[in-house]
Amino acid sequence: MLLGMAAIVLPRSSVTGYGLDAVCLILLLLQLPAVAILLSRLMRGPFRCPPLQPVAAQPDWMGKVSVLVPTLNEAGRIAPCLDGLSRQGYEVREIWVIDSHSQDGTPDLVKAAQQKDPRFRLMTDDPLPAGWVGRPWALHNGFLASSEDSEWILGIDADTQPQPGLVTSLLQTAETDGYDLISLSPRFILTGAGELWLQPSLLITLLYRFGAAGETVQTPERMMANGQCFFCRRALLAQMGGYRLAGQSFCDDVTLARQMAAVGAKVGFLDGSQLLKVRMYEGAAETWREWGRSLDLKDAASQAQIWGDALFLMLVQGLPLVLTVVLLMVLASGTVSLTIWLLLGLNLILLGVRVGLNFAIAASYDFSQTRFPWIFWLSPLTDPAAVWRIFLSSVQRPKQWRGRSY
Repeated sequence: MLLGMAAIVLPRSSVTGYGLDAVCLILLLLQLPAVAILLSRLMRGPFRCPPLQPVAAQPDWMGKVSVLVPTLNEAGRIAPCLDGLSRQGYEVREIWVIDSHSQDGTPDLVKAAQQKDPRFRLMTDDPLPAGWVGRPWALHNGFLASSEDSEWILGIDADTQPQPGLVTSLLQTAETDGYDLISLSPRFILTGAGELWLQPSLLITLLYRFGAAGETVQTPERMMANGQCFFCRRALLAQMGGYRLAGQSFCDDVTLARQMAAVGAKVGFLDGSQLLKVRMYEGAAETWREWGRSLDLKDAASQAQIWGDALFLMLVQGLPLVLTVVLLMVLASGTVSLTIWLLLGLNLILLGVRVGLNFAIAASYDFSQTRFPWIFWLSPLTDPAAVWRIFLSSVQRPKQWRGRSY
């Protein structure tokens, strides 16, 4: 009945309006099911697991965890990570920093940390072999070197800032709820105006496709993970051959999580905003270039999923702002039809949802180091660019990544 009403045309001055109506009707028919899918995902948000909280060290869990930190020229940002790891409790047996021949003094910082905390171990990985990406190669070498007495492996990125109680909280959650793998969404530290404007839109592309951290996901192909904090049973990782199955993946975290879920492991992607901070990239240009390369998750998904998700994002995130502006201009010109009004109304709803989600994701950001926190609220304006970045990433395989060429 609604679609029949949409075809009703109000008076107009030329036949051009009929062609416009046809285009609007096609867009309406495409957007309606996409909006239904989006709303069904967002409605799960209120029922997700609450953010994990810091937990005091437990002597009974002494030495259960080996930590792996892959590095390559991280001297400018690794200090908070080393400090945060040194403040973890009895659970951490050892902290392996696997350096890939850094030239900026990263190993010296690790050696200095080792003088204060003997749990730190420094190793240099072998030259990168064919068929491997640098990050999983470093993690794989660290896994092989780690103690077999550790029951858990925690992969941590050098740009993170682990908060006190992180490891104990992960252990308690895994033991209580029976998880085999937990990865965490962090609290992002943003400083510059450009990244405040762009980064939230890129984050929303993940939220729209996979839902919020803490939600229960039933199918392995929709699992999300974050390698910045990747906590896995050692026995499961050994069963999977270490990081070998994700050796060629630029999204090794998601690749491994989906493979583990496919063999029956209990995988959780949880809210770690109270336990982990991260300063990922400096400025909008680096955010666009570096983070945008892997957001399509093409190394962990089928072609159908990649392009289905890209089309979905275009309909619910990329087009609403553009269509709203265009349709308002059309209405201002005097061209009026019920189809145009319905399409405009639908896209105004999508814009309202997007603005509302800014309030929902604000807790995932640390604004204490920026002079421009208000720019965050303008991030919906960059949604078309964020979706365009997903399309670009979907058709391009990275040739450079974190200082390496492939």
